[in-house]
Amino acid sequence: MSPASAARRRDPVTAFRNRRGEQVEASSVTATDAKKQFGRVLEMVLRGGAVVITKHDAPKAIVLSMDEFNALTQGAAVSPLEGLSADFDALLARMQTPRARGGMKAAFAASPRALGRAAAAAARKRG
Repeated sequence: MSPASAARRRDPVTAFRNRRGEQVEASSVTATDAKKQFGRVLEMVLRGGAVVITKHDAPKAIVLSMDEFNALTQGAAVSPLEGLSADFDALLARMQTPRARGGMKAAFAASPRALGRAAAAAARKRG
């Protein structure tokens, strides 16, 4: 076993993003030390936001401060699908104006030649 992998096995540290989005490394303690010295673990959590509990040199659990926990769970409150649904609803509402309806009617009633000219003009505008 290389010295680097031995060091990783002895001190498994987990990196995570805190509530400010910063990448931080959590402290780690063995399950035995966590059981014997929970007060020290709690102080580490309050100072650093998280502590990894290891068993047989492998990360098994993490203890988070309430601030970190709340930040993580509130961020997950809105699923990506709910966000997309809200965006779709807003876009649909903007398309329901009389001007937008008129534009869509004109686009569907236009001949292929008129659509081609409009597309070419829009492409020229964009550069």
